[in-house]
Amino acid sequence: MTEACSPRLFASDADVIRIGEGLLARTLPRADWTHEAHLAACLWLLAERPDIDVDARIAWIIARYNESAGGVNDDTQGYHDTITHVYVAGVRHFLRGWRGDAGLAARANALLLSPVGRRDWPLGFYSRDLLFSVAARRGFVPPDRAPLPGAC
Repeated sequence: MTEACSPRLFASDADVIRIGEGLLARTLPRADWTHEAHLAACLWLLAERPDIDVDARIAWIIARYNESAGGVNDDTQGYHDTITHVYVAGVRHFLRGWRGDAGLAARANALLLSPVGRRDWPLGFYSRDLLFSVAARRGFVPPDRAPLPGAC
């Protein structure tokens, strides 16, 4: 799991909003549900949707979206609980450290260009075997290498 290419950045706030709203409405085209979209949707939810308890609802939101797009959530594919919650913690940590007044696209792009935005970022906290285990896919498992950002 290495960074093979530069992240695809967002051109406008509307692009980030389209991802987030499409996820919630389950209308986002499956091809648009990229790594970058996952992180932008998470940022949008945390920054712009205080009415949604992201920690409590993210599993349901993503799993239902996957199913609506023709995907399957099982032991080998679809929703991955640990990876999702690691990135939620990372995006929340990123937002807490954000200084400045910038729109959604600027924040999403800065996130994607930060260490948190890397596809292999969770491997700083988890061994590969644990992170890609069925137990980690099905439910949150604590890290075995280092504490997550913001953890006590």
